Amino acid sequence: MSTQTFVIVGAGLAGAKAAEELRTRGFDGRVVLIGTEPDRPYERPPLSKDYLRGESSRESAYVHEPGYYAEHRIELETSTTATSIDVGASHVVLAGGREIGYDKLLLATGAEPRRLDVPGADLDGVHYLRTFADCDELRALLDRGGDVVVIGAGWIGSEFAASARQRGLDVTVLEPAAVPYERILGSEIGTFYRDVHVAHGVRWRSGENVEAIEGEGRVAGVRTSTGLLGCDFVVVGIGVLPRVDLARAAGLEAPRGVPASESLQTSHPNVFVAGDVADAWHPLYHERLRVEHWSNALHQGPAAARAMLGEPVTYDRIPYFYSDQYDVGMEYSGYAPAWDEVVFRGDRDGGEFIAFWLADERVVAGMNVNVWDVNEHVQALIRSRVAVDPAALRDPSVPLEELAGEPTRGG
Repeated sequence: MSTQTFVIVGAGLAGAKAAEELRTRGFDGRVVLIGTEPDRPYERPPLSKDYLRGESSRESAYVHEPGYYAEHRIELETSTTATSIDVGASHVVLAGGREIGYDKLLLATGAEPRRLDVPGADLDGVHYLRTFADCDELRALLDRGGDVVVIGAGWIGSEFAASARQRGLDVTVLEPAAVPYERILGSEIGTFYRDVHVAHGVRWRSGENVEAIEGEGRVAGVRTSTGLLGCDFVVVGIGVLPRVDLARAAGLEAPRGVPASESLQTSHPNVFVAGDVADAWHPLYHERLRVEHWSNALHQGPAAARAMLGEPVTYDRIPYFYSDQYDVGMEYSGYAPAWDEVVFRGDRDGGEFIAFWLADERVVAGMNVNVWDVNEHVQALIRSRVAVDPAALRDPSVPLEELAGEPTRGG
């Protein structure tokens, strides 16, 4: 039996899947999984969707069954905070002063909501959505009903707004950009999603900046550049920040996440990283990427575990995420910091289409909206890096796998 100890700091999806992978690959040493929250590891997507609306159980969000960790000799320490790391002495210090030595360490500390910085932002009734505890508070408010202002129309803000409307609340969304997702998806997709929300009764306020949250001890309204909006509570969704304080205190550089190689190894050979906090080299894009989505945590945690075991690892998965808002489901694959044009296949006005982001005549990203079983072909097209004719992309009679050079169905 191995005498090695592997410590994982961060008991979210990435950390839990890394611990699972260690046991699956036959590691029989000590595995310690440290998490600040009181719950065992769970997945976060339901918190803005079905669990928030009361349509799924709490149990269904957990990564593993209650007895899994004990059965697999994984020492799960919940409600426990790691306060520092000594990479020279190879130990983690916990709140209260207890030390745990390690042979290999995985940082899967995740991210935390970016805080609103205006007067009144600390009033009761200003909420963020990241944890089960956050979601449980918001579920109670949805049960109560009323009027909510959502600040920020990113994925969390938009999904919360959709869930709140589905529960019958009056919803106002404040977004400083002209349309949601404008920076990452462009104006055409942003306009589509804004119109979906408006069609479902959301009051959409674009181009407005929040100046203050007003109220006597509790939120009564939001003051913007155009006036005061009364409300019962506020939900802030203005992005997240990677939790890098622990890494920085350990002497690891972390300008926008913890830098790592394609094998998820940091500058210290016995320290690895995975999930929202990882800024890892991506061999397909020839740059470091930090991806804040469920799929990345799901796959990167196990990849880091394999690297910790000394296996050869090249983490080169194409970034992927999904969103469900009302009756609009979508999958997005790729990485498109810049593009030349967006090409559409299908019925954009009817909400059933595929969008392709092109740069230098090559597909760099794709999104399928209410069109299913095409994502693997979209990813193959991205990975192929072949030049494509926009007219062929628009033509639904041309199979995507043919454009990517894959064998066609039945061929």
